[in-house]
Amino acid sequence: MSAKTFTAEDAKAANIVLAEEGKGSQAVHDLVTAYRANRRTGSANTKTRGEIRGNNKKMYRQKGTGNARHGTSKAPIFVGGGVAHGPRPRDYSKKVTKSTRRLALRRVLADVIESGALKVLPSFQISEPRTKAFIAAVTSETEPKKVLIVAKSFDENTYLAARNVKWAELRTADSVNIEELLHANTVLLVEDALETLATRTA
Repeated sequence: MSAKTFTAEDAKAANIVLAEEGKGSQAVHDLVTAYRANRRTGSANTKTRGEIRGNNKKMYRQKGTGNARHGTSKAPIFVGGGVAHGPRPRDYSKKVTKSTRRLALRRVLADVIESGALKVLPSFQISEPRTKAFIAAVTSETEPKKVLIVAKSFDENTYLAARNVKWAELRTADSVNIEELLHANTVLLVEDALETLATRTA
């Protein structure tokens, strides 16, 4: 294996469409925002004064005590009382159109290529499921820091060899997203993934 830097000319030859200068930044923002929102469970919950356990008995008589007038101890101003305007379970998910997703991928690929962080490999396969073998294969191509390896598919030995390496991730070309591409310092792209990326950016 010997990686070479993937250029805009190489992308054009592989029919990968890249975003024009100045286009797609908003699409990237919208899509990353949607990814993060969709990861939220939306399970935060508080009880209102109507849901707190207890009765609605008046704390003390209305007049004559010198204290402020109060009704139930479940009012929000008391410790152990209900919460006013607290969080309730809700759905934070956002939908993003296919055209926005496509434009965002084009923009990120263009930026990664421009930065020189995208390298292409003829193949990537680990013959034995050993972490040491995986690290040796990756470090021979790039420094071991936030490495994303994208291929059409990986065999079981490669997955097993990579699973304990925190600074490297394996993603198939049809599942890799822009957040992963942005997070990586180096993207190693196997040639068999080019066709899938061309389809996704077309």
